[in-house]
Order: sequence, then C-alpha cells, then structure tokens
Amino acid sequence: MNWKQLTDLSQLEEITEISKKRPVLIFKHSTRCSISAASLNRLERKWNPDKAHNLEAYFLDLIANRALSNAVAEQFGIDHQSPQVLLIQNGTCVYDNSHFGISFDEVVGNIKPVAA
Repeated sequence: MNWKQLTDLSQLEEITEISKKRPVLIFKHSTRCSISAASLNRLERKWNPDKAHNLEAYFLDLIANRALSNAVAEQFGIDHQSPQVLLIQNGTCVYDNSHFGISFDEVVGNIKPVAA
C-alpha cells in the first residue's frame, strides 16, 4: 500500500479537492501506542487494491504533527481519537472509526458511489 504522508496544513485543501473525484482515507497514527501499531498493521495486511475503489490513502503521524491532527478533527467535525481512520468524500467525512474498530472491509464498505 502506498501511503502519502500528511504533514502540512495545506494538504487538507488538497484532500478536500481529491475527495470530490475519489475517496480519501486518513489514518491518524500514534507512534507511541501499541494499539495504533496493531490497527495499522491489520489495515495494511488486509489492504486489497482491487477492492479499494481507487482510494487515496494519507498517513498522519499525530505525535509529530499534533496541530495538524487537531486541524483534521476540526475541519471534518470528528472528535480526535488515536488511532483513527476518516473516510472523506465530497469534502466531508462519511465514515470514521478508531482503535480495533479500524477495518479495511468497513472502510471500503462505507465508500459511497461517486455521482457522474
């Protein structure tokens, strides 16, 4: 799986624009948390590009980028959790989950069809 690193506030606008054409996943990861590491590992092991619906995946190290993590929570109206996934479509968060609720099948199961 190819993660794009989310490290700059300006990327939130990029994510919003991309999400108008294809779904975007943000994975908020704590490098200090074993649950976060396990959730990330489970997601990556189950990742299937054929089922991912052209999903664009962003990885946010929230320890190194705490202010950016807070901005993500604020922009998409989702309470901060760690670890956490947010599925963004048409500029809004259509699904989020955290901890051991993070699942590839749940993420792709919540992707909405893109209007033509």
